[in-house]
Amino acid sequence: MSTSAISHQSNLDAALFRLTLDREGAQPLQQQLAEALRSLIRTGRHAGARLPSSRTLAAELSVSRMTVTTAYDQLTAEGYLVARRGAGTFVAADLPHLAPPAPRRAPALTAPAPYLPFQPGVPDQRLFPHRLWARHLERAWRSPPAALLARADPFGWGPLRVAISEHLAAWRGLEAAPDQIVITGGAWDAFDLISQQVALRGGGIAVEDPGWPTLHRLLARRGVAPHPVRIDAHGFDPSACLPGTAAAVVTPSRHYPTGRSMPLARRLQVLHWAEETGALVIEDDYDSEFRYQGQPLPSLAGLDGLRRTIYMGSFSKLLSPALRIGYLVLPEALVGAMRDDLAVTGVRASLLPQPALAGFMASGEFATHLRRMRRVYARRQAHLLGALEAEGVGRFLALQADPSGMHLVLPLLDGQEDAALAARASERGIAPRALSSHALLPDGPQGLLLGYAAYEEETLSAAAATLGEVLAVR
Repeated sequence: MSTSAISHQSNLDAALFRLTLDREGAQPLQQQLAEALRSLIRTGRHAGARLPSSRTLAAELSVSRMTVTTAYDQLTAEGYLVARRGAGTFVAADLPHLAPPAPRRAPALTAPAPYLPFQPGVPDQRLFPHRLWARHLERAWRSPPAALLARADPFGWGPLRVAISEHLAAWRGLEAAPDQIVITGGAWDAFDLISQQVALRGGGIAVEDPGWPTLHRLLARRGVAPHPVRIDAHGFDPSACLPGTAAAVVTPSRHYPTGRSMPLARRLQVLHWAEETGALVIEDDYDSEFRYQGQPLPSLAGLDGLRRTIYMGSFSKLLSPALRIGYLVLPEALVGAMRDDLAVTGVRASLLPQPALAGFMASGEFATHLRRMRRVYARRQAHLLGALEAEGVGRFLALQADPSGMHLVLPLLDGQEDAALAARASERGIAPRALSSHALLPDGPQGLLLGYAAYEEETLSAAAATLGEVLAVR
């Protein structure tokens, strides 16, 4: 069958799938069917395509076979259809009296804007292990186990939850059973699930200020009031929370966006506050795997024994944002309620990549990939700091290395406004973020966020030179 014939058949099959009849209408069903088929043939590209048998189409439309036969006979008499003995009924190949369909012009697609140098939160997609990933994906779906095609567990693919449990024990010292782990569609989906649990408790959610602006918008859309708490030198201060606060979202390993690490004493203070008030602590372990100096402090969830802490992680920065895979680790007391919620909404994350990710993690290749990314990102941070120093940026920004993460946060030294600087920089083709844009409270801190993880050293050098020029303009 030629390519055009295949296309015509596909077009006809799709059009017939949308065909409906009005049993309450004034016209007889056979007349409705004849007119619908006539219109379909006139307006589509179906020449030579085979129609379903009268018996098949009658069953699909829930009408008598005689209704379909009468319509077919009428259109055959009019020249729209051709009946071939032993082969079936086909759309006539030559209908010269019909006006050809107007040529369709494919609408232009608007491509997403490319990432600009210094845009934070962007991993280097060129480091993604495409061949290894393709091998695990093919292995999972070439001959999938019966359980993969059976009724899906709303918490996600079991072997992936086992792999995550083992990863957390090895990398974060967090002991969690696979049954406490929920696979999500990323950070947005995870916060959406959490906000439902918190809304049932009443009260608002305390959030760090400055913090992640997207979280503020998500909570507001879910009817949960975000209560900003300005961080201090040690991070989130629970004593500043409003009475009746139901939960607090914190980033203790590396505060977003300032990069500060919460010391052990403050971590224990947060957990004591949760125990005293009955609140939940939502630990967003942002960038914890990308630590370049020293040993990471224990997770809040590990210190807490997962009593009042929900631990949240994502693979968007570790592998690719395109995967849309993250996870929650729940206290045992919340597992039942979460299962009840997901029993109604169904699986939130795509099942397609989950078995591949499970195999990738179990093989040890995931840990190897993380170590490689950590080496590359550490090298790029050091190069960026050197380039900024060489361009004289230290006169305007406090240049300081960060022991972890994917971006630098550099405070302003000379009284300029970070939002104005970020706007001028964007006009020059670079995308530093204003630190103050991450704050809900007034008088936010002034500084610039410079992402470096996704950019080659040559690109970082050029961007540092451009930033130096922007800062020097008064």
